[in-house]
Amino acid sequence: MSEASLDPGKDSDVYKTLLESTKAIPWRIDWNSMTFSYVGPQIEALLGWEQGSWVGINDWVERMHPDDRDYVVNFCVSQSKAGVDHEADYRAMTKDGDYVWIRDVVHVVRKDGEVEALVGFMFDISERKKTEDHLMRLQKQLEELSYQDGLTGIANRRMFDIVLEREWAAAQQRQTPLSLLMMDIDYFKQYNDHYGHIRGDEALRTVASTLAQAANNPRDFVARIGGEEFIWLLPDTSAANARQVAEKCMQLVRQQQIPHARSSVSPLLSLSVGVGTVTPGAEAPALSFVEAVDALLYQAKRNGRMRAESGTF
Repeated sequence: MSEASLDPGKDSDVYKTLLESTKAIPWRIDWNSMTFSYVGPQIEALLGWEQGSWVGINDWVERMHPDDRDYVVNFCVSQSKAGVDHEADYRAMTKDGDYVWIRDVVHVVRKDGEVEALVGFMFDISERKKTEDHLMRLQKQLEELSYQDGLTGIANRRMFDIVLEREWAAAQQRQTPLSLLMMDIDYFKQYNDHYGHIRGDEALRTVASTLAQAANNPRDFVARIGGEEFIWLLPDTSAANARQVAEKCMQLVRQQQIPHARSSVSPLLSLSVGVGTVTPGAEAPALSFVEAVDALLYQAKRNGRMRAESGTF
């Protein structure tokens, strides 16, 4: 397409009618003067600005959303100077002060190796952007769900692995203590067998919400990592403080007064806890620490349940 094809003084009536009947808005800018030599009349229906109000490039710049302006202008100018055809998406301001998503498709016209003009089309992509935004929100929700335990609503094992990696690296770098609680509901199989899985699910949700509400430090992290097992990560927490948190967890769960007729240690639902604390060395693996705390949990079970066993590593 030549620049002449966008000049109403030179176009044939047929070609001009074709241009102005499409929803795409044709335009032409003279490079040296940075003025519009043509803008399609469709611009008024879309943005409200009269066709004759598009005089110079400043009219295009000033009618662009401030958050989009610097990037889009710099990008378009650099591409145009280089003689590269390009596209740009941005929000254009309507005469009423609203914004419409626009895609500008730009062709650089060169003469004797120099940029002579820019010609292109503006497309209304508002509906496409709405669809894209909706899909992005759905994707974010799905991503959040993938890190969430479906039954209890707290974090799951996948999220725990991510948080552990982050906090382990921070503890290594700062040489600060990191504590971990691994908690298991005592005789939960017997609970399910006696009360049924619906009541069992209710008990799991109660324990999860109780543990989540008990967290005091913003960086404390609670997750359900499988079955009746929960885990609590405590950054910057000493062994003594971690032990206090474990006692608090056991007490809060007992205070829920959930009957457990088939428990061998208590008429109420109770927890066994493994409590570990480490200041990790530069080469220390996080998995070894988790396995060591898991061994403490099983030690608590062997020693009678409804108790906490702790250690430092």
